[in-house]
Amino acid sequence: MEKTLAAALDYVPRWLDFQMRDWERPGLVVAIAERGRVVFERAWGHADLKRGIELTPRHRFRVASHSKSFTAAGIMKLRERRKLHLDDPVGLYVDGLHRGLAAVTLQQLLSHSGGVVRDGRDSGQWQDRRPFLDADEIRADLADGTIIDPNTRFKYSNHGYGLLGMAIEAITGESYNRWIKREIVEAAGLEETEPDVPLKRGTPFSRGHSMVLPLGRRVVIPGENSTRALAAATGFISTAADLVRWFSGLDPKAHHGVLSAASRREMIRRQWRSPHSSIESYYGLGVGSGTFGDWDHFGHGGGFQGYITRTLHVPTRNLTISVLTNSADGLAGLWLDGILHIIRCFAQNGAPPARLKAWSGRWWTLWGTVDLVPTTRKVLVALPGFLNPFMDASEIEVTGRDRGKIVLASGVANHGEPVRLERDGRGRAHALWLAGNKLLSERQVIRELTRRYEGR
Repeated sequence: MEKTLAAALDYVPRWLDFQMRDWERPGLVVAIAERGRVVFERAWGHADLKRGIELTPRHRFRVASHSKSFTAAGIMKLRERRKLHLDDPVGLYVDGLHRGLAAVTLQQLLSHSGGVVRDGRDSGQWQDRRPFLDADEIRADLADGTIIDPNTRFKYSNHGYGLLGMAIEAITGESYNRWIKREIVEAAGLEETEPDVPLKRGTPFSRGHSMVLPLGRRVVIPGENSTRALAAATGFISTAADLVRWFSGLDPKAHHGVLSAASRREMIRRQWRSPHSSIESYYGLGVGSGTFGDWDHFGHGGGFQGYITRTLHVPTRNLTISVLTNSADGLAGLWLDGILHIIRCFAQNGAPPARLKAWSGRWWTLWGTVDLVPTTRKVLVALPGFLNPFMDASEIEVTGRDRGKIVLASGVANHGEPVRLERDGRGRAHALWLAGNKLLSERQVIRELTRRYEGR
């Protein structure tokens, strides 16, 4: 592992520790891979709040629309075997469709440009008000054909991916779940991934959780419902570690993968830009993409009842990150962005030398907390409560063992002012003077606040 990534991965868990305490979410699992090898994996919180079960990295999550990347890989595998063409109309494989819908091509369904309804006339399956649909119910939902003309814009459709699953069944003569498990999941070496329930007895499984509102408390969502004919769109169950392995393998430069490099390039190629969105993003074939700073990335997210998940791969860094949360208000996407901010910061500023080791740690006041984070030539004053902890961070130049100077800060901060560490009788830093502000350890500030404001 390169030194800058190692330094970033030293800070990532400290930042996430604070984030989980601050946001009070039920559970979080993060995995990070470099060149397809998992180099970081950790869990926080609970798999089931009601039963008090501690969450582990081995707990499976409903990863929802991550499923689309597996389905797209299945279609591409059949294409490589010359069982289909991407410009084949779906009606060639799925019967009983409206004439206009039957003419929509497999490629249009894969890229969400077929003009197909997103979730049907009654999308109560996403509220646990009804079961997920079977094949006949999908056909009935699509009886009126497309919603808009095909090939006119990106329009996300779970029902469209349901049709792709039905096409795979028609071509292979097997159930979608059985074929995709053998030909894609097992072929990719993924041992903690299933296309849908049921799981093997004894498999650790994370429950979902509602938001706190409107009940004023979270309720546990079982998450064990079959997605039936929509498994191709949303059925998959996996771990963060398996997901980083999977998306690493979709990189055309990866040495091993279930698909040819040409098929992988076609999957990640930006085919449609997502319209009416403040964040510039694109979609290929079962894979979304975008740019973070100057780092292009591809991946997918997922939302299931009580679960929010996100995975992306940065080809130029050979880096893959997966963030799984088990609540309807999980911050998977924002926390993944925060991890990227941290990794980019160290990539730009370098890993710290041994002489700056003492200039690290978390310091508290009535106003909150800061983290001292050393890099190669400067110490950054990070704010762990921020979703980007290094946003507008003040910079310290260390001038002596316990002394430094703020050499860069915002106009309303303490630019140019001194910094010093204060040590106890054992030589341990027990206070940080940041300009005129004295910051202490968490335990010291707890004592200070309770004594001052509660009289004890």
